[in-house]
Amino acid sequence: MPRVNYRSSDVDLMARMMRAEAEGEGKQGMLMVGNVIVNRVKADCLDFKDVRNVNDVIFQVQGGNFSFEAVQKGNVFYQRARSAEKRLAQQNLDYWREHPSKFSLWYFNPYGPCPPTWYNQPQSGQFKQHCYYEPIANTCESVYSGA
Repeated sequence: MPRVNYRSSDVDLMARMMRAEAEGEGKQGMLMVGNVIVNRVKADCLDFKDVRNVNDVIFQVQGGNFSFEAVQKGNVFYQRARSAEKRLAQQNLDYWREHPSKFSLWYFNPYGPCPPTWYNQPQSGQFKQHCYYEPIANTCESVYSGA
């Protein structure tokens, strides 16, 4: 059983986002980004109460901007999905979860050391240039379900 319900168009969209956000960090980095996307679909809390599918997550607007920078200004995001990234997206949607993104809802590239918190959420770890953050304990149990 997949982690979340999805269609082939979700695999394509997610593959494009994973590549746009983390192609330079290899397969593992792209899987980490994909995991955050799936966690946001699963989350029924915080900023993610009204997102129920991959499309909602990718095109979510917060504070007047898209949540993912690649949607707004990433030319890679608007290229066709490649089969390699589609396979990675499929892994995320079906089963893949690994530290530090296992329960993460946020990530960013600070171009320096990862701060211990980001918008008051604790850091769960770092993979290459991206810092990952998960919700404060007991604020988003839906992310931790099916661990």
